[in-house]
Amino acid sequence: MKTTKGLLQTGALTLSLMACSVMAAVSPEEAAKLGTTLTPLGAEMAGNADGSIPAWTGGLPTNAGTVDGAGFLSNPFANEQPLFTITAQNMEQYKDKLTPGQQAMFKRYPESYKMPVYTTHRSATVPDNVLEAAKRNAVNTKLVEGGNGLENFDQANPFPIPNNGLEVIWNHITRYRGGSVKRLVTQATPQSNGSYSLVYFQDEFTFRSALKDADSSKPSNVLFYFKQRVTAPSRLAGNVLLVHETLNQVKEPRLAWLYNAGQRRVRRAPQVSYDGPGTAADGLRTSDNFDLYNGAPDRYEWKLNGKKEIYIPYNTYELDSPKLKYDQIIKAGHINQDLTRYELHRVWHVTATLKSGERHIYAKRDFFIDEDTWQAAAIDHYDGRGTLWRVAEAHAQYYYDKKVPWYTLESLYDLLSGRYLALGMKNEEKTSYEFDYPAKESDYTPAALRQAGVR
Repeated sequence: MKTTKGLLQTGALTLSLMACSVMAAVSPEEAAKLGTTLTPLGAEMAGNADGSIPAWTGGLPTNAGTVDGAGFLSNPFANEQPLFTITAQNMEQYKDKLTPGQQAMFKRYPESYKMPVYTTHRSATVPDNVLEAAKRNAVNTKLVEGGNGLENFDQANPFPIPNNGLEVIWNHITRYRGGSVKRLVTQATPQSNGSYSLVYFQDEFTFRSALKDADSSKPSNVLFYFKQRVTAPSRLAGNVLLVHETLNQVKEPRLAWLYNAGQRRVRRAPQVSYDGPGTAADGLRTSDNFDLYNGAPDRYEWKLNGKKEIYIPYNTYELDSPKLKYDQIIKAGHINQDLTRYELHRVWHVTATLKSGERHIYAKRDFFIDEDTWQAAAIDHYDGRGTLWRVAEAHAQYYYDKKVPWYTLESLYDLLSGRYLALGMKNEEKTSYEFDYPAKESDYTPAALRQAGVR
């Protein structure tokens, strides 16, 4: 009899969990808040109590500044000065609006690390069709069993009104970054004394819905395609990574291939996931550190801690200026903080804790995700002993001419070694991001890797 009762309880629990996994995010009545009390992407429309965070009024207009011949944007806030600067000496008075990682950076680099804080501007939005898709997603999109994929998903931002931490993370993973983009960017991994060499990448990134030859009538589990070619230094030039990022990662895990220019061979690359080594990163980042966080979320338990107001890198147009040289950005210990801009914004705070029996070099991660864009702004990484190990910050800007929020520079600081990684700089390159890149499905096949890898 006890056994029967236990089975009934287990069955009820299983059905309950399954019901949660397929439940639509919100009711039509709740979704009606989008565009009224909430922004179309789900942020609070109103400002905060003291006005230090303003109300959202639609973001910057597409003509907020000028665009030069190479595609670099002018800074629409160039005339502003910092309201104040946080340093190791005055950090305590701002402690409630700093992440543990930021506080650790002040303690690790008390003489040089600083945070210039400016007036807050809620500058970002996305195209109207993406805003409309978010409202459809709110009542239609479901997590598949285990939360490792999505059903009934349209374009971007599946859960504009999230109910749990995993839904917040899926908003970051699927957020709008333009339909298709081609970019030339660099990566630096400085030694503790500041000396560094650069790795140069040519990236191509396309959501399946933006392919020029996509067949919308043909079902596909691919969310987006990513191709990354190393163009320098010469010892790495010609190596190419190809990723098909899947939407339902229970049904089909990420597919990845590597073309090795020296061997002239294409091979499957299952290591391009989780804590596999990041490309040419000298051991300073994992595969899932790219874009601050990416990939299948199945190895962690996700806890939504709610919202809080913190200072995060925002509107960092100065850091993207083509007038800057890389030597002006890369310094010992951390990037040149004089070139940064921090603003007070509301963020979603989500904690990821490694599941029992799973493996990852990060036992815990604390995510701080911007409410207006769903971009991760900062992530703190803890090792298996519970020690704060690495601190990630994403210096964001809004490409107002294209209505695309994205990162200017991703930084990942190793508090133990005194080294760090800076990814995404393009100041000295010939062009900025090329949005609406005319990509075809045939561009993202393993057969296309050899051609992409020609030195």
